[in-house]
Amino acid sequence: MRRIYYLLLVSLCCTSLFAKTKKAVYIIIDGVPADQIERLHTPAIFDIASRGAYARAYTGGEIGGYSQTATISAIGYTNLLTATWFNKHNVGGNSDLKPNYNYWTIFRIAKEQPKDYKTAIYSSWTDNRTVLIGEGKKETNHLKIDYVKDGYDLDTIRFPKKEKDLHIFDIDEQISKDAAEGIRKDAPDLSWVYLWYTDDAGHIAGNGAFFDEYVRKADNQVARIWEAVKYREANFDEEWMIIVTTDHGRGENGHGHGGQSERERTTWISTNVPVNNHFKAGGLAITDIAPSICRYMGFEVPQAVLWEQDGMPFIGKTDIYDLQTLPYDNRVELSWKSYSGNVPVTVYAATDNKFKEGGKDEWIKVAELPAGATEYTVDLQTLPSSKFYKFVVLSPGNHLNRWLLK
Repeated sequence: MRRIYYLLLVSLCCTSLFAKTKKAVYIIIDGVPADQIERLHTPAIFDIASRGAYARAYTGGEIGGYSQTATISAIGYTNLLTATWFNKHNVGGNSDLKPNYNYWTIFRIAKEQPKDYKTAIYSSWTDNRTVLIGEGKKETNHLKIDYVKDGYDLDTIRFPKKEKDLHIFDIDEQISKDAAEGIRKDAPDLSWVYLWYTDDAGHIAGNGAFFDEYVRKADNQVARIWEAVKYREANFDEEWMIIVTTDHGRGENGHGHGGQSERERTTWISTNVPVNNHFKAGGLAITDIAPSICRYMGFEVPQAVLWEQDGMPFIGKTDIYDLQTLPYDNRVELSWKSYSGNVPVTVYAATDNKFKEGGKDEWIKVAELPAGATEYTVDLQTLPSSKFYKFVVLSPGNHLNRWLLK
């Protein structure tokens, strides 16, 4: 018996000692609708998916609800960065950007870990780093990105303007080379690669051969980065999560976006890692990417930050999804769906939103429910009087949150 215990202990120790170092990189290819990427079946993106999975996702929040969010680029990036919608992160367009940094980006989460995780951004647009991530700002605890390749959009000497904005494509070429070199040489723990020109191609030409051509070329840029990831895994004791996605779809003719049509809201995610039922069952959202990276990397997310996230991990164990509220007089019925009906849940409520201003919400435990429960009626008279409520339903595998505005 002692020998069995000893061997088990040695096995566990060895597993811990020789676990591979985990790294993550995500790539945003701007403005490529799901039907287009599927029709072209771009080789690199679908080779990545062959190791893990590909699925359609959505952006834009809940149509007609408090979280409805325009399908615009900087908004989409921030949906991903913070795992929240516009009603929380406060980025409402591509200009006059005023993020609410109380909703932490994945880069701040990485930098607040006890371990010194190295981060990188490879991006044509400087505002991705300086504004959306908020590098160096007091509000982000003076967050620092370790490896930076951006600002090429400001370099008119090296990248002079070209017809059809093709200088942006030249910048993307450089960005993808920078990212591939950075991954091979520096191997940052968390990286963001942003490829811009596909959005311009859609705006300029709409649906057609020109747009298709530059989506294929963007896939070649992804291939460079994918080869660098495979190089690291083959030559170093590392395991990499790579995610390729887009920030929004496009309108019917391919020129515009910003609204709530199905094609504008429909995005997609390709990844090389095993996925869970949430990824496979539909309902996948752009806000699910950051929680998935956090889970893969083993990041500890403060409860106050975590409970504000609207997304949920598409890797590992998840139990519940699709939280809804139905108010009736002084009651509200909470309902949710379950992937595995054998887990208990706990219901919490808050009657203010101090978190938005950097304060601490007072969460009240409302109920502990047995396995199999998928609804609960809250008597609002048992809570402090308010016109605003936040609810969290917590299971062992994940949480769901939802607001109620009376």
